[in-house]
This record gives sequence, structure tokens and C-alpha cells, in this order.
Amino acid sequence: MDKRIPVTLLTGFLGSGKTTLLNKLLHHPSMKDTAVIINELGDAGLDQVFANTSLAQNIENEHIADNTVLLSSGCLCCTLKNELADTMRDLFFKRALKAIPEFKRLVIETTGMADPGPILANLMNEPVIESTYRLDAVVVTVDSVYGLQQLNENPEALKQAAVADVLLLTKTDLATSEQINALKEKLISINPGATQHKVLNGELDPAFVIDVGLFDIATKAPEPQRWLRAPYKPALPKGTLPQKAHADDIVSFTVTMPQPLKWADLKPHLLKFCQTHGKNLLRLKGIIYAEDQSAPLAIHAVHFTPYPPTLLEGWQEDEPVSRIVIIGKGLDELEVRKALIRL
Repeated sequence: MDKRIPVTLLTGFLGSGKTTLLNKLLHHPSMKDTAVIINELGDAGLDQVFANTSLAQNIENEHIADNTVLLSSGCLCCTLKNELADTMRDLFFKRALKAIPEFKRLVIETTGMADPGPILANLMNEPVIESTYRLDAVVVTVDSVYGLQQLNENPEALKQAAVADVLLLTKTDLATSEQINALKEKLISINPGATQHKVLNGELDPAFVIDVGLFDIATKAPEPQRWLRAPYKPALPKGTLPQKAHADDIVSFTVTMPQPLKWADLKPHLLKFCQTHGKNLLRLKGIIYAEDQSAPLAIHAVHFTPYPPTLLEGWQEDEPVSRIVIIGKGLDELEVRKALIRL
């Protein structure tokens, strides 16, 4: 099993309830071995982020560092004052030196205007980061009242929803059933591979957002079928070619790769593909069965950057099929399919 520390990226548009959700999650016993990185909000620090919540009463006086606090629940929280990679490295080295508790997972809360793609891509380019951390899931909060409007008017909100593994519909008590249903349908059209959950007053079982990626923490076994979450797309009539998307359209589709194939051949091919389509490639995920590998490979890329593959030892399927899920903006599906299978 991959022993790197799993990372959950928590994002969502302004006012969608990220901090409320995080405050509630940090109360939960199953989160006790979690480290959290919270974006600096101007001059605000941790105490102000947690102000006016019952969580503030749980913050101990013991400050491990100027920007870090240990909660009585066992969670370790720090504010992001420098580059994200610097903060992640700092946490890991403090953990290795036993200067802080040995956290088992990391949650990163981003600002509401953040595009998660560049954040993920930058982390993939950091050797220390990619060798010690692995992405578990991208979790996105969406306001049930204003979410539809935000998706239509704000490119950041649209990109957040498009790359999500898990979509959380917040403030459902304030929205009508018509608003919620319309939002759910819109999110399905943007990202049919993501799971959706309703959130009321920030209350949510952590099991819906933590350790939901490539590995099942309980069984220590790989779970690529849930991680891949290949989008369902009705088959086109025979002889019909995929239609080219408009420049602003978010598209998602699955490409079945030809067999047999070798990772030594596919690896440079994928790098070239990312370099060619990276501007519009929001996310790429796949399971590859290669003749020159002892087990299937899980592959992942964001924009121009392919992530180091993960060997899925012990994973088997009745019908092994190499497939790649593509999520992008304005991508020509036919062109992408031709580019990927041209080995």
C-alpha cells in the first residue's frame, strides 16, 4: 500500500460554507489524527478563523509554533503564511522530528476564489511533497441557494465543481427543492463522476470526504473503481462522431486504451499529451494495465503536469481494461481520443 500521507483539498466558492463544515468535522473523533492547513484571510489567524464557534473553546494554550495550534480533539491546525509547499514540508519535518503529533492525514482549505488545478499541479512539481504526500480527494462545497448562479457567472466556481471528487451541497435548509434539484442536475452535467452529498448546518459524516480516494484506509487495499469514478455517458449512435465543445464548455469522458501496451511507451506519450492540452486539461485520471508492470498503475495529471503513477499491488479486475478519464474545458473529444490512443 502507498504509505504517503493522504491529502484532502477542501475548496468551494466564497460563502459556500467551507469553514463551517471544517469546524464541525474537527469535532469528530475520527478526525483526531488530522493536520489542517487553513488559508490566511488577510490578517486573520487561527483564533479569528474559529471565532464565534464552539471550536474556539477547544483550542489549547499550547502553541507548537506561531502559526500552529493543537486542538483538544487531537487535530493540528496551522495557517498558511508562506507557499503551500513550504508549509507542507514544514509540517512533515516537524512530524518526523516528533515536534508535533504524528498526523495521519492532511486537509487543506483554500480560499473561495482559488482554482484548485494550479494548486494541485504545483504540488506535483515538488519532489519532497510528492514523495511524502498523495492526493486523496478534492472536496468542493456548493451553496444550494446561490450555487447555480455562481456556476454560471464565475469561472473559478465552475472549475472547482469540474475537478471535484466529492460535491457537498450546503445550506439545503435555505433552498427550495426546485433550487436543489436544478443545482444537482447542473453539477451532474459538469462533473458526472463526482459523488454528491447534502450538508445541513455543516454536519457531515467524515467518511464521505476523508479517505475516499485511491486507498481504503480500513482494509489497506486499493479501491481504484471508486477513485476513478468514470463519468457515465450514453453511447452515441453508431457512426456518430463526438461533438467539439465550445470554448467555455466543461467536458468529461472516458477513453479506453488499446491493449496490449507498455508503460515505457505510454509515459512519454502522456507527458506530450499534457504539454499539448495542458491549458484546458483540468484533470486526468486512469487505470493502466501495462505488460512491463507487475500490477496495474493508477495515473493522474492536472494541466501540464503528470503525477508519478501508483502501483496497485493486489488489485485485480475480472476484465482488465486500461481507461483514462478526461475532464477539461473546451476540449475536442475526438482530437483527444486520437491523441491518447496514437501509440
